[in-house]
Amino acid sequence: MASVEEIIKLLDCVIEDSSVPKNIRKAVGDAKARLSADDELIVNVSAAIYSLESVAEDVNMPPHARMQIWSIMSELESLKE
Repeated sequence: MASVEEIIKLLDCVIEDSSVPKNIRKAVGDAKARLSADDELIVNVSAAIYSLESVAEDVNMPPHARMQIWSIMSELESLKE
């Protein structure tokens, strides 16, 4: 299981990838901001997952980025348990 800090680093990789469309990078940035908030961990994780789910099936997303986002979402789900 990854830590929140490790997941934030994974999110940064997607944000810095210029092949990922701007709207997707914004949603990933929103997820990162939600994880960094000062609320309860479960609230932050749920909000980050919700943000990522909104773009996970975007047809304009490169396949490698989709796999990264699915992997990040899986790591976030494991934090909820």
